[in-house]
Amino acid sequence: MENKSIRFSRKDSAQFFKTLNKRVNTYFKENNIKKTGNWKLHIKTVIMFTLFLAPYFLILTLGLPIWANLLLTIIMGVGMAGVGMNVMHDGNHGAYSNNKWVNKIMGGSIYILAGNVYNWQVQHNVLHHTYTNIHEHDEDLEAGRILRFSKHAEWRKHHKFQHFYSVFLYGLLTFNWAITTDFQQMYRYMKRNLSYGKKPSKIGNWSTLVITKLLYITIWIVLPLLFANVAWWQVLLGFFIMHYVAGVILSVVFQLAHVVDDAETPLPDETGTMKNTWAIHQLFTTVNFGTKNKIVNWFTGGLNHQVEHHIFPNISHIHYTNISKIVKQTANEFNLPYNEYKTTRKAIISHFKHLKELGKKPALQY
Repeated sequence: MENKSIRFSRKDSAQFFKTLNKRVNTYFKENNIKKTGNWKLHIKTVIMFTLFLAPYFLILTLGLPIWANLLLTIIMGVGMAGVGMNVMHDGNHGAYSNNKWVNKIMGGSIYILAGNVYNWQVQHNVLHHTYTNIHEHDEDLEAGRILRFSKHAEWRKHHKFQHFYSVFLYGLLTFNWAITTDFQQMYRYMKRNLSYGKKPSKIGNWSTLVITKLLYITIWIVLPLLFANVAWWQVLLGFFIMHYVAGVILSVVFQLAHVVDDAETPLPDETGTMKNTWAIHQLFTTVNFGTKNKIVNWFTGGLNHQVEHHIFPNISHIHYTNISKIVKQTANEFNLPYNEYKTTRKAIISHFKHLKELGKKPALQY
C-alpha cells in the first residue's frame, strides 16, 4: 500500500457540490426531517438482528436435526450481512442517530460480525471514501495476488480465470476478518498513525481487538460446543456456512458499485493531484444498481445507491431514494456522469465481464 499523499483538485468553477449540497439541505429543511435514521430504520434493525440471532438461540436450545441447523446457519448469514449493511454501516458513519452513543452501539455491532470498529472505520471511512477506486490508496481494491480489481494492479497468469473463481473467494470475506485480517490491518494502520476522528491508544486498540476476538470465539464456537446438541464438526461447519453466505452477499454488493465497467479507476498526476474535486471524483468512481427494486433497496441498506452514499456518507441510507432524484438532476445539469445499472442482474453481468477483461494480459488488453 502506497503512503504518498493524494490531493484532489479544488477547481470546480461550476460549483457542482455547493449547488448539490444546498439542494439536499433544502430538501431536509422543507420536509422537516432529520438526516439520520427514523422508525423505518429501527424496525429494520429489529428484523435484521432477529434474522441473525434468533436461529443461533434455536440451535443452542432445540436440538434440531443437522439439516435444520445448517439451514438456520444460512439464515444467520443473511442476517449477518443485513446487520452489517443496514445497522453497523449507518452507525459507523454517524448516520444511524443524532445521538453519538447510539451510533457507537450500532457501529459496535461489527464486533459480533467478526470485525473491529477501528479497522473498519479506517479502511472504509478514511481510505475507501476518501480515495475511492484509486490504486494503492483504496484498500477495497486490494485483493493480494489472487484477484485483480484494477487495470493498474500487477497482472498474473491465473487472473485470466478470475471471473470463474472469484465468487468462491468472496465468501471468505468475513471469515478472514475473524481469523487474520483484523490483526494485519491494525498493525498496518497503527504503524501509519491512521485514525477516524480521535486517535486511539495502541494499548487500548490492541486490548480491544484481543478481548473482542476472544468474546467472539466464545459466542460462536465455545457456547455451541457446550450447549448445542451437535458434534464439534457441525459447529465448525455451521460457523463457516454463516460466514460464507454473509461474505458472498457483502462482497458482491460492494463489487457491483465499484468493480464494473462504468466505474473508473483514475490515478493522480505527477504532483499527486487528482483531476477532479473530491465530490466529482465520486461520480466517476461509483455506480448505482437496482434502485427501483424495493427488495434490493431495503436489504442492501441503500448500498445500491452508492453515488448518493459516497457524496453524503453521513446521511442515513433510508433517505437515498428520495435525494437520488436531486443528485441525478444536478449531475445532469452540470454535464457530469450519474452511473447506474437499471437492474442488479445487469450489474452482476457487468462485474464478471469486467473481471474477465482485467484478467487478460495487459499487452493484449490495451
